Amino acid sequence: MTSATSSDWHEANQRYLMARLAVVRAALTRHAARANSSRDQEQPDEGSAADSADILEAARALPAPSALDSLCAAFALSTFERDVLLLCAGPELDSTFSALCAATPGHPRAFPTFSLALAALPDAHWSALTPTSALRRWRLIEVGAGDSLTTSQLRIDERVLHYLAGVSYVDARLHGLIELVSPPLVLPPSQREVAERMADIWSRSRTAAAAWPLILLAGDERAGTRAVAAHACAALEMQLRVLHAADIPSAAAEREALARLWERESVLSGNALLLEDDGESGNTRAALSFIENVSGPLLVASREPLRRLSTRDVIRMEVRKPSAGEQQRLWQDALGPLSAGLNGELESLTAQFSFGLEGIRAASAQALEGLPAADDAIGSRLWEACRISARSRLDDLAQRIEPVAGWADLVLPESQLQTLQEIGAQVHQRAKVYETWGFASKGTRGLGISALFAGASGTGKTMAAEVLANELRLDLYRIDLSQVVSKYIGETEKNLRRVFDAAEEGGAVLLFDEADALFGKRSEVQDSHDRYANIEISYLLQRMEAYRGLAILTTNMKSVLDQAFLRRLRFVVSFPFPDTDQRAEIWRRIFPERTPLDHVDIHKLARLNVAGGNIRNIALQAAFLAAEANEPVRMSHLLRATRGEYAKLEKPVTDAESRGWV
Repeated sequence: MTSATSSDWHEANQRYLMARLAVVRAALTRHAARANSSRDQEQPDEGSAADSADILEAARALPAPSALDSLCAAFALSTFERDVLLLCAGPELDSTFSALCAATPGHPRAFPTFSLALAALPDAHWSALTPTSALRRWRLIEVGAGDSLTTSQLRIDERVLHYLAGVSYVDARLHGLIELVSPPLVLPPSQREVAERMADIWSRSRTAAAAWPLILLAGDERAGTRAVAAHACAALEMQLRVLHAADIPSAAAEREALARLWERESVLSGNALLLEDDGESGNTRAALSFIENVSGPLLVASREPLRRLSTRDVIRMEVRKPSAGEQQRLWQDALGPLSAGLNGELESLTAQFSFGLEGIRAASAQALEGLPAADDAIGSRLWEACRISARSRLDDLAQRIEPVAGWADLVLPESQLQTLQEIGAQVHQRAKVYETWGFASKGTRGLGISALFAGASGTGKTMAAEVLANELRLDLYRIDLSQVVSKYIGETEKNLRRVFDAAEEGGAVLLFDEADALFGKRSEVQDSHDRYANIEISYLLQRMEAYRGLAILTTNMKSVLDQAFLRRLRFVVSFPFPDTDQRAEIWRRIFPERTPLDHVDIHKLARLNVAGGNIRNIALQAAFLAAEANEPVRMSHLLRATRGEYAKLEKPVTDAESRGWV
């Protein structure tokens, strides 16, 4: 309705409501008169014709159905139930009602009761009093405490009272449980197609007066799912509200009350409900019970398929993130004229970061904030904004390592260095090979870039991952598999799923440390533990193969890994224990240029039979000893630091290693 039409409707609705209320007031007046006059004489129904005329006149002035008639039609109220509702609304809208209620002999109560309604109102029927009747099932009225049902006080529900008066709002009891989702201004074509199909299905159900089918929205992008659902609802002139599965009460009575409250709200406000179930709340049973028992327009966003429902049909729809081409167009819309000067950088952004409409707008706004008009660094700012936007979900699940090491810090044999460079090149060029050259069209399986870094502790596995992340300008997250693996069946996969789902948007470099905790020679099933271990391994490899970023496993014991599992990894890089020449090179690179050194003999230090990680610990400890003594780093400081490091390794410093140091 337009503003003028809305104003006309509110005025006409008020007139119509008061005309209907006058009929009930007249019935009370006649009942009181009959009770006070001769019990043997029937009083004429004076005023009935005038009341009917007022109702007809008020009805003709309505540009749209009145709130009372809409409510009666929605909840299938009989004429008696309608009048009971008006009887309960009377004391709130007309000051004479309470006195009329108390004026009836034998009813010395200044409030409505079922006893009064049954005696005073026409077409009375006892079934209107039952808990399953429309009045009480939908909680249109409330029955107060009393000695009996018929003499207890009746009150109209506040939300219903305001609705009859033409004032619409969301019931206060739903505040904090449901949230409003506004429809997006634009939707990518692929998502708009889903929204239009959804609206068409519901539109046909509404036209045929059939039960609303439940629509299951599958997909990983919550914002996209909400946008699609809100767009479909807007097409049907409905609003979308969201309820989280975790907020559904586990107690049956409370859950039933919530279902009825929402159903009533859906009818009064024309709202649809989107139930979001991330599968992590542990409240799936309560959510399923709620779904079974609530009617009206309902959508469920869930990763897991719903079991067969006995109460309603289920239609499954897939909501995917915008395609690479759609994402590029969304970036162009968000950046405006600045997008023209990016010279292909948008292709790199969409290849690395998989954002929906909301994520693209947020990252664009962050990159453009405070940007000078002539600044040509928009590409770098966008990349950094995307990295930051993608961190929020993953920071709670894994340890982010700030990548600072470069290729110059990595001391490895030439073949290992070449393999690492090939890994970086595949991550960098995957968009060209998969999309432009069409390899992705042959199948999505095995497109993830996965690697195993095997070698003793301290041989450079983590540093190599850091170098790759630094080279690719990506975040590096370390996940300790020994902490992810759970003894409870299904929990390990759940933990891994959280990590991969959170990382998918930004394609961060994932470093799964301590792979020995999960991988082992378990391809032959000996017992149930082996069987579930194999399931967990297969799940991890499956997610690594599909992951849009780089996933790296590390292990200290490659020999315990089964060859069947190793074959599913694209790269296997062995990190050897450094020989004397490699240790000397590590020592040459270990000290920053500004560190003061005094007669530090690299060749003598290279005799220490330790890996690069231990060398770094020794150099750092020696620097602290020298700084405390206000001296440059000398061999004496390095000897003390070496003894401390060896003590941690529970082995002595031999004379051959330390001869001639001091």
